[in-house]
Amino acid sequence: MIRRAGDSDFDELLAILDLAHRGTHTDGSDVFTGRHPHKNPPRTFGGQMMAQAFVAASRTVRASLPPSTLSVHFIAGGDPAADLDFHVVRLRDERRFANRRVDVVQDGTLIATALVAYLSGGRGLEHGIEPPEVPDPVTLPRIDELLRGYEETVPQFVNALRPIEWRYTNDPAWVMRDKGERLSHNRVWLKTEKDMPDDPVLHTAALIYSSDTTVLDSIITTHGLSWGFDRIFAVTMNHSVWLHRPVRFDEWVLYSTSSPVAAESRGLGTGHFFDSSRRLLATVVQEGIVKYFPH
Repeated sequence: MIRRAGDSDFDELLAILDLAHRGTHTDGSDVFTGRHPHKNPPRTFGGQMMAQAFVAASRTVRASLPPSTLSVHFIAGGDPAADLDFHVVRLRDERRFANRRVDVVQDGTLIATALVAYLSGGRGLEHGIEPPEVPDPVTLPRIDELLRGYEETVPQFVNALRPIEWRYTNDPAWVMRDKGERLSHNRVWLKTEKDMPDDPVLHTAALIYSSDTTVLDSIITTHGLSWGFDRIFAVTMNHSVWLHRPVRFDEWVLYSTSSPVAAESRGLGTGHFFDSSRRLLATVVQEGIVKYFPH
């Protein structure tokens, strides 16, 4: 685990994205090792694992080739007490295209597989959906204020690593539930707590890290439920991010999420990232097992 005297949560985010290159495996794959921060949920945070897999893949691709898609299937939960190994297989390398497969291995067990595509497409047709009308982030309360009084209800959020600044435009799940309300969407402004290094890979990795937050919330808020208040079991099965434009994640971006369907104890969350100029930056789809156990 990572922690040095004086380190902030943001410093820890940068540290876990600074993967160590371990050389080449006997199968020809490039091997990188990723560490965990000192604050962790019981299983490795999926956003961390995805961001690290993306960084590992990107360090084997020339810098001029931008990423287009990341798709991850989770096979088993990671143990935050042990490092993760990322085996990068070079599937394709051309002038405008590259493809990588990243196998995430822990103690010899495959726990996730990611496919990452890179494409330099050049100029072409452009359009995009409009973002919702929401308040400016500087007018909204910080996440610490929204957690005040709910320390015993949602301790997993209170005690979580928070390298990203959150500004909800609506009540978060626990406040909504306390008011007895329902909500079919969640919209939150996000940016890193401090300025990021001028490395596009790290900015995109921070977006991928954050894409695993709130995306499943609309499944439960649609039914007037919340983490902490209600007995809910949720685990991610797969997660995909389509990267439409370059991003700077130390500037405010809006993450707007909703859930089109829940059935057979599975729920789908969809999300869109917009920059402050209202341009669509990325699209997210995540499927999870979501079980509700009424009291």
